[in-house]
Amino acid sequence: MSKRIAVLVTDMVEEIELTDPVKAYEDAGHKAEIISDEAGKTIKGKNGDELTADKGIDEAKASDYDALLVPGGFSPDLLRINPKNGDFAKAFMEAEKPVFAICHGPQFLVETDLLKGKEVTSFVSVRKDLENAGATVKDEEVVVDGNLVTSRTPDDLPAFNRESLKLLK
Repeated sequence: MSKRIAVLVTDMVEEIELTDPVKAYEDAGHKAEIISDEAGKTIKGKNGDELTADKGIDEAKASDYDALLVPGGFSPDLLRINPKNGDFAKAFMEAEKPVFAICHGPQFLVETDLLKGKEVTSFVSVRKDLENAGATVKDEEVVVDGNLVTSRTPDDLPAFNRESLKLLK
């Protein structure tokens, strides 16, 4: 059964952490939509690639999607500026829908106030933020805690995609 995945990003996203999982999801028959500040926005990636937002955060509803992907780079930190992004992610976590976050992506999930007691991993520089939010941080290629899948870096993408796809079944 095909699932709809919201991909929440803005400028300075680590492109491979968006494109690689999206390709894996689409190859498995799922559909991914890029959500950003506004529909049609050109998102400038960390390495110079450009992507186009399918929907703006003001029109996106978590209830329309089966899962959420938060790629890394500097995008997660910039997403924290608009509280609507945090509310969007929080709706997925409260509904116990799958949430996939890689690299700096888990840092953005601090905005949900729902990391207390969760086991996660992330890029090394944001681990203290996750601990301060009450999460237990592990240094593993992928950590699955219920419907939450987290990974550290692009090197972990094969494990991240594998575990994400398991939750989409």
